[in-house]
Amino acid sequence: MEQLKAHVFAALNIGVSPVEINEAVYQCAPYLGFPKTLNAIQQVNEVFKAANISVPVGSQKQVTEETRFDEGLKVQKSIFGDVIDQMHQKATENQKHIQNYLSAFCFGDIYTRGGLDLKTRELLTLCILSALGGCESQVKSHVYGNLNVGNDKNTLLEAVTQCLPYMGFPRTLNGLSAINEVVPENK
Repeated sequence: MEQLKAHVFAALNIGVSPVEINEAVYQCAPYLGFPKTLNAIQQVNEVFKAANISVPVGSQKQVTEETRFDEGLKVQKSIFGDVIDQMHQKATENQKHIQNYLSAFCFGDIYTRGGLDLKTRELLTLCILSALGGCESQVKSHVYGNLNVGNDKNTLLEAVTQCLPYMGFPRTLNGLSAINEVVPENK
């Protein structure tokens, strides 16, 4: 986690706002889980305190308990289209709760937050999933999602390339493979 602190200091030094830093970390929660995300937020807050930035930096929450599912579903459909309705319809009764929670939590609680635009959130998601490894079908889905929100192939390639020192060659190559499978060269 010491490396995270160094990167947070560096981000602040190049003008990334505390809100943007927090939101980038919060974007990890649906993919890494709460324990890792909360540990990262603790490290980020230590850097903020050392830099005389008051903590917390301000809530970016945009939904309520009553609206999180509907707002999340709306964002999810704006990224992935009608396939989301199909996923909900095809889910078996004993698995519908997962689809509903994905819409409410990942897209309602997280993607609707302020502080980062949708293009940035979707690009972060591609990088997070690529770094995790073993998520190739989700990586491909988020390649499509990135294209749908306006990130082009070169942006995706550059982002995954920037992650190389942190995730190593195998996961970088898997990320590149997913990008190239969805958007072949010369297209």
